[in-house]
Amino acid sequence: MTSSLQFLFQAIHQVKDEADLRSRIVPKIGEHFAAKRWGVFFFDQLPPVNKKLQKSLQIALSIDHNPVLRYIVEHHAPAHQSLVASPKVWALICPRPDHWHVMAGPIISSGKLVGALGCTRERSMPAFNTQNLADMSAVCLHLSVWATTVRSQQQSFKSDRLTPRELQIAELVALGRTNAEIGTELWITENSVKQALKRMFRKLKVSSRAEMVAQLWVKKAD
Repeated sequence: MTSSLQFLFQAIHQVKDEADLRSRIVPKIGEHFAAKRWGVFFFDQLPPVNKKLQKSLQIALSIDHNPVLRYIVEHHAPAHQSLVASPKVWALICPRPDHWHVMAGPIISSGKLVGALGCTRERSMPAFNTQNLADMSAVCLHLSVWATTVRSQQQSFKSDRLTPRELQIAELVALGRTNAEIGTELWITENSVKQALKRMFRKLKVSSRAEMVAQLWVKKAD
């Protein structure tokens, strides 16, 4: 288990962005905890979902409805459902068979709760225990450090004229990525990157990648 945790810690700090975190690292975290389902949520960047799922997500992320989340918000510490509710009460709160056992932990940035990591198990599976909570606490600590670092870097590239996707491209340009490498990392075509850069140049009234990065970077000191 220790070697597995060390692998997760190293992998977390090699992640480039939240999309990479969700696709590569969170499934490995789920495997570590032998979970049936898993997920990471950043409260200011929830993914678009249909109306039915949106309603379910709002309920799941409501501290009035979800005592596990309420515990995390109040204590900034991980919890599983048996810490906050009896089995009978939890069955009423969350009757889904694949969410019979639930554990979640906080992601903290600059002293604020910015997200949560969650894992669930089916009724037939063992309940989460104190060792699981200790491991969750350690994983969330590393996720919190990573989130703080990434958000700090993102704040260096603020612009009212660029979209979030264009800012992602700008950040990768600043790291020296080629158009092809940017396309691969963002799951878009190289031509899409080229067209996006043309739009960004027009918006910022610049004529080169270096000039664009310099303009955006200067905003950090403002």
